[in-house]
Parts: sequence; structure tokens; C-alpha cells
Amino acid sequence: MVNNVAMKDKKTLSAEDWAMAALDAIAEDGVTAVAVEPLARKLGVTKGSFYWHFANREALLEAALHLWEKQETQDVLTRIGDEPDPLSRLQRVFYKVDASHRTSRQYMALAAAAGHDPMIRAVVTRVSEERMAFIFDCYRALGLEEDDARRWAATAYSLYLGILQFRWDLPDALPAEAESPAYQAYMAHFTKVLIPDLTTIQESSGS
Repeated sequence: MVNNVAMKDKKTLSAEDWAMAALDAIAEDGVTAVAVEPLARKLGVTKGSFYWHFANREALLEAALHLWEKQETQDVLTRIGDEPDPLSRLQRVFYKVDASHRTSRQYMALAAAAGHDPMIRAVVTRVSEERMAFIFDCYRALGLEEDDARRWAATAYSLYLGILQFRWDLPDALPAEAESPAYQAYMAHFTKVLIPDLTTIQESSGS
């Protein structure tokens, strides 16, 4: 006899739903929280739904990493890249990367696990390389020479990573509500630090 509940679980819960739940678990409790039974309970389904989509936990983790990589590169950078002004692109990417507590915790958890898991390390490296390349291109578009643009991009991205660690260690030390005046003032200062003197660049280019 067919188990109707199990069949319903299999049909209504997608592989992406499981991957998203795994990312939520990573944000809350780290990579070790990606486990079939706890996730099934949280999703309100049977383990049969999991095995309908995945052979094992490793396959789920791989799907979660693929989804995270897409969200953190293609979904974010492609939208921001549509902005024609490079200064606006930089400002938007700085605001975007610091706006999500969930995203910050996901990155920190994955970076911590990357040291002993080659699959995670490869994904974290690709995401960082793509972010760095995007930021570098913005600085180049502002008129910086290649070496200068590379230094500014490295400074910007290393500061961003430092802020993630800072938020992890002291979550209440920086404003977190993206719409609050305190957050807006904080991000205005953040972007001011990371935007070079465009007047100097333009004068240098014109000389």
C-alpha cells in the first residue's frame, strides 16, 4: 500500500527547499547542523522526502553550497552589475554584503569549516574570487590604475571579512537594522573609507 503522507512529502518539498533549510541550519548552528533527521523535523516531513531528492547528507551539503554560491555571486552581483555608474555599484555592493545577518553567519560558518573540508573550501574560494573580481572592476571603472585598483579591492574585501568576524564576535556592537538611521550613518562612513578621492584620480588622468 502506498504511503500517501510520504508521497505528498516527496512531491511538495523540492530539493531546493531542503538546500535552503540546510543553509538556515548552517547560519544557526554551523555545518554540523546539516543532518537529515533534525532538518526533516524542522520541515515537518519524513526522511522519505529527503531520500527522494538526495542519496546522502554529502549530496545535500553539496546542493546547499551550490545554492549559497549562486545567491552570493550570480544573484547579488548580476543585479548590482546592471547599475551603470561604478561608484553606485561599489556603494550598493558594500551595503548589500553587510545587510544580512543570516548571510554573514553562513559565510563565517562555511569559512570555519573550509579548513578541513575541500569541497567547502573550493566554494568559499570561488565566491571570494568572484567578489574580489567584481570590486576590482568597479575600482578600475572609477579610473584607478590596475595595481591601485587591486590594492583598493583587497583592502575593501579584507575589511568586509573583518566586519563579518566583528559581527560574529560582538553582534550588538554595530547597527543591524538596515533601515535605521544608525545603520545608514555607519554604512555612509564605511563607504567613505573605501572610496578613493575621485578628484585626485580625475586630475591625474587629465595630466
